Amino acid sequence: MKIKDLKILELASVLAGPSVGSFFAELGAQVIKVENPLLGGDLTRKWKQPDENPENNISAYYAAANINKQIKYLNFLDSTDRQLLNLEIKECDILIVNFKPGDAVKFNLTFKNCKQQNSDIIYAEITGYGPDSNRSAFDLVLQAETGYLSINGSKETPAKLPVAFIDLFAAHQLKAGVLMALLEQRAPCKVSVSLYDAAVSSLANQATNQLMNDNTPSRLGTLHPNIAPYGEVALCSDGVSFVLAVGNNAQFENLLKILHLKTKNEFETNTLRLKNRKALFDFLKPEIAKISSLDFSLKCNATGVPIGKILNLKEVFETEKAQNLIMEEIQEGEETKKVKTAVFVITS
Repeated sequence: MKIKDLKILELASVLAGPSVGSFFAELGAQVIKVENPLLGGDLTRKWKQPDENPENNISAYYAAANINKQIKYLNFLDSTDRQLLNLEIKECDILIVNFKPGDAVKFNLTFKNCKQQNSDIIYAEITGYGPDSNRSAFDLVLQAETGYLSINGSKETPAKLPVAFIDLFAAHQLKAGVLMALLEQRAPCKVSVSLYDAAVSSLANQATNQLMNDNTPSRLGTLHPNIAPYGEVALCSDGVSFVLAVGNNAQFENLLKILHLKTKNEFETNTLRLKNRKALFDFLKPEIAKISSLDFSLKCNATGVPIGKILNLKEVFETEKAQNLIMEEIQEGEETKKVKTAVFVITS
C-alpha cells in the first residue's frame, strides 16, 4: 500500500503523537485528527506567546504539528459522537494515541477494544513511562530523570533542551515502528513507545561512555566529551561567532594552515588535544580573532574544516536553504503565515 492511500486516525494531542500524524500527512496520507470539544480542542491551541493574536484558533505551537490534517471535534463520552468515532476506527489503517494513564481504558480505546472493531488496525501508542505506569509525563521532568539535565548546560547551571526533544525522539521511534509494521504487514498489531525509553535510547555515545568506560558525563556546554576542538566558540575580528567541530587530524592540520600556525607536540592527536583542551583553545583563539568571518568561513569551507556560524532563528529563516523547507501556509484571519515542515527526498 502506498502512503497516500493510508487513512490515519489521530487521537493525540500536544507534540509527540501529533508529530507522527504530521509525518504521514506530509507524505500525502489522509490524516483525521480528533479533538475534544470539552477542552476547546488540542491544548496547544491555547499555548500562545504574548504577541500572538488571541482571537485566532491556531497557535504557532499547534501549527508545528498539525498542518494538513482534517479536524473533527468529538466527545468520546457522547453516544452520537462515539458512533462517529467508531466508524472512523473501523475505516482507518493506523490509529495514533497518546492518552494520559488510564484514559484508554476509561474511553474503551485500548488496542483490544479497537482491534475488535478493525481487524487490520495498526495501533500506534505513545506512553510516558510505559503501559504499566500511572505517572503523567512531562518533557522537562523526563529530561531530568533520563540524564539530559546532568549533561546539558554549564558546570554550575543545568539547561533544558529548548525544544521538547523527548517528545520528538518518541515520535521518531513510533514512526519507525509503524513503518516496520506496514512493511512486514503485521496488522493487526500494537506499536508502543514510551517517552522514557525513547529518551534513554537516544543518549547514544553519552550512554556508552557511561556503560563501557564508567565515565559519567558532566556538563560541558557546547563541548564534545570525545573530540577537540569540537564545541569551542571562537570570535572573529568582526565580532561574528563560530563553533568549531574539528573531528580528525587532517581537519585540524588544515585549520592550523588557515591560521598560519604550526602544530605543537601536545596537540598532535585527538587524545592529546582532549587532554590539553584549554591550552589548545588558548593557542587557537587569538589567531581566529585576527581573521574576518567571511575569510574564515570561505577558507574553512574550501579546505573541509567544519565550522558553523552561530545564527539566531531570524537569521536561519533568512537563508535560502531554510526558505526552501517552508512548504505549507496557513490562513489566520487576514494574514497568511508560513509554516516550516521537515522534508526528505526519495529518488530512483
